[in-house]
Amino acid sequence: MVTKITDGITGFIWTDYRQNNCNTYLIDAGARILVDPGHSHLFDHVEKGLAALGINRRSIDLVVVTHAHPDHMESALLFESPTMKTFPREDFLYIKRLAGDGYPIPEPDFFLVEGDLEVGNTRLQVIHTPGHTPGSVCLFWPEKGALFCGDVIFVNGIGRTDLPGSSAAALKESIKRLKSLDAQIVLPGHGRLLKGRTAVTQNFATIEHYWFSSL
Repeated sequence: MVTKITDGITGFIWTDYRQNNCNTYLIDAGARILVDPGHSHLFDHVEKGLAALGINRRSIDLVVVTHAHPDHMESALLFESPTMKTFPREDFLYIKRLAGDGYPIPEPDFFLVEGDLEVGNTRLQVIHTPGHTPGSVCLFWPEKGALFCGDVIFVNGIGRTDLPGSSAAALKESIKRLKSLDAQIVLPGHGRLLKGRTAVTQNFATIEHYWFSSL
C-alpha cells in the first residue's frame, strides 16, 4: 500500500499478514532516503510503489536500516553504487555473529552513529535506541515532527525482547528517550502509523501503562 504521509514522506505499508515484512518509508526532500527496505523476496512491493511515483532504484541516494533483522535489512543487498547504505555498527557486528558466514549481509558504506545525519538538505537526528537489538536506531526529522522508530514502538505495542541480543531494560530506557521528542507522526516498522501530537502522546501513555511493568 502506497501512502502519502505528509509532504516529503511516503510509506509503503505492509498489510499482508500471511508473510512477515516491514513497512518501508521514502523521504523525498531533495535527497531520497529509503528507510528499512524489507525482505529481498518481497521487495517488489516497494519497487512497484517507487515506480508509481516515477522513481527507480538507482535514484535512491541512501538506504537506512534501523536494525539488523532480515525483515528490515535484506533488500539493502539489492542496491548498488551510487546508492549508499548505512546501519548501526553494533548491529552489523551482532548480525555477523548471529548469522555466521552462510548468510549474506549488506556492507554499509558508513555506520550510523548518534547525532545528525545530513543527506543533501535533509537533516535527521539519529537516536540510539537499543533493546529490540543491541544497535537499533530511530530517526527523527524535526522539520516534520516525524519519528521513524523501527521496531522500538508500535501503535499500542513495543518491540520484542525475547530475541538474541535483546534487552527489556534497554528497550524501556529507549522508549523513555523517544517520549521526550516533539513527535507529531510515528512511523513504526510494522502495523499502522500515528499522526497528531495528541495521538502520539496517548500512545506513549498506553505503552507505559500496559507494557512497562513487564520490562
